[in-house]
Amino acid sequence: MDASTLLSRIQFAFTIGFHYLFPQLTMGLALLLVILKALYLRTKDERFNTASRFWARLFAVTFIMGVVTGIPMEFQFGTNWSRFSAYAGDIIAQTLAMEGAFAFFLESAFLGVFLFGEQIFGQKMHMFSAVMVWLGTWASGGFIIASNAWMQHPVGYTVVGDRLHISNYWEVLFNPWIIPQFMHTMGGAVITGSFFMAGLGAYYLLAKRHVEYGRIFLTLGVIVGLISSVLQLYPSGDMAGRQVADLQPVKLAAMEGLFNTEQGAGIIILGQPNVDNQTLDNPIIVPGVLSFLTYRHWSAEVRGLNAFPRDQWPDNISLLYYVYHIMVGLGTFFIAIMGVGFLLWWWKRRLYETRWMLWIIMLATPFPFISNTAGWFTAELGRQPWIIFGLLHTAQGSSAHVSSGNVLFTLLGFMGMYLLLGLLYVMLMTFEGLRGPVPAEAKEMQQAEGLADSSAY
Repeated sequence: MDASTLLSRIQFAFTIGFHYLFPQLTMGLALLLVILKALYLRTKDERFNTASRFWARLFAVTFIMGVVTGIPMEFQFGTNWSRFSAYAGDIIAQTLAMEGAFAFFLESAFLGVFLFGEQIFGQKMHMFSAVMVWLGTWASGGFIIASNAWMQHPVGYTVVGDRLHISNYWEVLFNPWIIPQFMHTMGGAVITGSFFMAGLGAYYLLAKRHVEYGRIFLTLGVIVGLISSVLQLYPSGDMAGRQVADLQPVKLAAMEGLFNTEQGAGIIILGQPNVDNQTLDNPIIVPGVLSFLTYRHWSAEVRGLNAFPRDQWPDNISLLYYVYHIMVGLGTFFIAIMGVGFLLWWWKRRLYETRWMLWIIMLATPFPFISNTAGWFTAELGRQPWIIFGLLHTAQGSSAHVSSGNVLFTLLGFMGMYLLLGLLYVMLMTFEGLRGPVPAEAKEMQQAEGLADSSAY
């Protein structure tokens, strides 16, 4: 692989890695906004409505950052990956265009209604706009996933000369790879939104600021976070893992650090892959579990990397192995954290006064971002050396006339701009978080009128 292609891969990985910090939060918060608004309509407790407006502001800031950082990614298809675009653009462009024309329009239009239309349109329309923002956000992610799923498992195409064309449009949209990937991606996003909400609630309780809203945020975040974390393990993670085993077994072998084919293969808890010696150093293995999880039989055969030609191996097995285990390890901790948090909440609402648990929840806020990023790196590193699995190698998809110097220059430019954007985002979110759901004067008025009732939580 030449230097230009390698730098183009690094640039795309950097830009998409930075960009995805924002959509995963908006996709998670979108569902939580619907829940908050539904709780208000059911209970008529104004605090739920105030909470939904507060999180809508944070959603809007994050949404704008996602749009700004997402635009350069699509330009890279033409600048850095022109041969890939020429080869498969007839298919990839369809799903990307649908994301912009339908899902993004739906999401952005109703976000405006949710932010500014409550007094004009009334509560029912406000609730409807929240639902449409949620559906638009998830539909936007769905169309992007459809594009990626086709690259992971190409279907519904014909080869005409040196290009691919759609032969079955519906087969592309209902690619069997989409459902497990969509479930796993949306589940990860809900975990991110839940931890973010719970983490801010924990901060409010620790700082003794906006205590009533801190309890609401913490309660909702812990309950939704626990449910989504468990579902991320099963059925979502189980479906995704079995799909990889069936359609990309070489990726599974690399993810698990399995160099030799084994019957009754164990799952690796800890260990370091030694690619030169094709061994796993210092392993801690639970026997038979990988075979059972993959094929539902304790003694089933799981093919190792040596069962495949060397040129089909992922080109960075060590990195793939580690990011996969980071994702799985953090996912396990998420279940434990939210499980303990839920038990403390269920048991006489002790969660609100258990400071050590509040500290854990608050400090755990960034880890779902890391886990989701590691998950996407797992998917993309595991597909290598193919940009379209089984059809087009990554080295054949980059632009032939873009020099490594040009790519490096733009990569450094993106790093500088994204650093400034990241700092601006942190400042805006910190300002909104410290200001809280209710301005100081409104909070004093609510307290004077006796609107705060902590016994409900």
